[in-house]
Amino acid sequence: MAEHKHAQTIRRYFAACNEGDYDKLVSCFTPDAVHYFPAGLPDVPWRSADTIARKWVWCVENLGSQWTIDKILVSHDSDEAVIEWTHWKSKLGTALRGDEWYIFDRDSGLISEIRAFYASPADKNVAINELVDFDYAGRGYHLEPQSRGDQA
Repeated sequence: MAEHKHAQTIRRYFAACNEGDYDKLVSCFTPDAVHYFPAGLPDVPWRSADTIARKWVWCVENLGSQWTIDKILVSHDSDEAVIEWTHWKSKLGTALRGDEWYIFDRDSGLISEIRAFYASPADKNVAINELVDFDYAGRGYHLEPQSRGDQA
């Protein structure tokens, strides 16, 4: 069975990241794509295919970044996928593991949004560890704990 088109796009995106290829990176995204990150990075979220591509090229050139995909799951009934990845930073001698949630544009099949989640310690300087500038309320996320009887 052939790999799902969204999984193919994610693999193409990671190959472009590892090559540090600006044009290939841009070709994976809608022009207005957004890449959300947890607190701690400067200038997040990254807004636009151009910005996302430039930032990853910088990481390859300056950090020796290379990425591996550890798992991919593609939704059977929506234009979404989730992956686990490892970001290897050879010039720093470190690595970071995490997950990303992908939203794909229905018409073009390109990535329109990525939400990154890190498998690392929480930032103790913020009250709520969450993605910077992500519209949790507008997307229907819980904004406070649910009472024991209301948990879903």
